[in-house]
Amino acid sequence: MSVADNISTILASGARLTVPLAFAACGEYLAERAGTVNISVEAMMLGGAFGAVAGASVTGSATTGLVAGMLVGLLVGFVHGNLSHRAAVNTFVVGLVLNTLVLGLTSYLIVTGTFTGHQVGQVSVPVLRDIPIVGQVLFVERWPVYLLIGVVPLTWWLVERSRWGLELRAVGEDPQAADVTGIHVNARRRQALLWCGLLAGLGGAYLAVGEVGSFSQNMTAGRGFIVIAAVIFGAWRLGRTLLGCALFGLADAMRLALPALGFSLNSQLLIVAPYLLALVAMLLFAAKDREPRALGKPFQRGIA
Repeated sequence: MSVADNISTILASGARLTVPLAFAACGEYLAERAGTVNISVEAMMLGGAFGAVAGASVTGSATTGLVAGMLVGLLVGFVHGNLSHRAAVNTFVVGLVLNTLVLGLTSYLIVTGTFTGHQVGQVSVPVLRDIPIVGQVLFVERWPVYLLIGVVPLTWWLVERSRWGLELRAVGEDPQAADVTGIHVNARRRQALLWCGLLAGLGGAYLAVGEVGSFSQNMTAGRGFIVIAAVIFGAWRLGRTLLGCALFGLADAMRLALPALGFSLNSQLLIVAPYLLALVAMLLFAAKDREPRALGKPFQRGIA
């Protein structure tokens, strides 16, 4: 293969691996702007992946499976929000418990059940697919990829331009002041978790019925935590967050592609490379002065 073909292969793989991260990151970004560090994003993605495969297996439709995966992610967000904001359980504890619960439950169900693999269709954009190097990377993809064209600007608009987004940001910056103005603080945070669950579930579902076509135990393999790192890397700005997702996706693609292209590198080092990159990014590029001031802080006035 030529150098151009090698580059195209790595970029194509990186783009595919970025997509589930980007969906989930749009949700996590919105949740964190509301002041919630959503540790359960891993459970949302993993549950979404299993729900997509199970739904597709039952109905015979990968598209229906995709919707089922989103609903499972939404359910995880609903549970997290109610335990954190109604039952007043520590949100970090809730996230860790949900991650463990979903990992154990999906591992049990995939072993005890029988599921038929399905995959969503591929869309090839005429003319644009013939652009050298990037044509095959961006314009020959499974159709859910193109949902990002709507999801990204919609998420930005919701946060930056809508009245609801203004209230959301107020809740993330100063929940006490927001409460004085009549904003239901915990309701806004629960709504943000629902949006996060929907999109993280979509990200996991795409991984299962878009890229792989099946489910395996712990198939998200910590991608939810990489999403959290991407939001921190992006200094709680959507554009930079997505750039972080692309960077992590490309690192993961190189881990998979370099041995196949004949490069002799330590396999264990390649496996940890994306996670090491996430750690380094958090240490070097996190702009702590830009984080929402009430991030991770529960609202004390009362749980309603």
